[in-house]
Amino acid sequence: MLTKHSKIEYEDAFVKISGLIGGEDYVRVARALLNNENATDEEIASATGLKINAVRKALYDLFGRSLITGIRVRDLKKGWFVYRWKAQRDQTDSFIETQKKKALKKLKDRLAYENTYEFYHCGMLTCLKRTFEESIDLFFKCPNCGKILNPIDNCEIKKALEWKIREIAEEMEKIDQRSELKS
Repeated sequence: MLTKHSKIEYEDAFVKISGLIGGEDYVRVARALLNNENATDEEIASATGLKINAVRKALYDLFGRSLITGIRVRDLKKGWFVYRWKAQRDQTDSFIETQKKKALKKLKDRLAYENTYEFYHCGMLTCLKRTFEESIDLFFKCPNCGKILNPIDNCEIKKALEWKIREIAEEMEKIDQRSELKS
């Protein structure tokens, strides 16, 4: 049994991504899918020891992210339709690439925001930083604690954002180069 503090070693990128998305329950579902291709949700619940609702939540979430497929078939014993689920391990790389693109866009948007505005803050950790325009409207007085809003230097934030943007962009460039070599 895993504890909150134990380190999880993943044997497969599909399992690792599943764990990052939904935690230990998703890891168990992912492993069950790899061990039993075309399994029903009931079979997965039986294999994992999870409740059927937890299995279905994981399956629908992974399906919504195109990491698994579901095929509707008629159960010959019961007569009703069931879904047979299958991991799409070949989709993990494109999923990671999509997530990196989203992160890159958010980081670039945040950097543009940091570059566009001058910021003010009262010095209290629990209070928000304000733009110059917001600070004028507040008469340079923090609405949370009442202290004076002073200009802040956001150079370190901008440097950190620029560094992370470069790092992700370089990773994506390496992946693109490897893909081009394979084709």
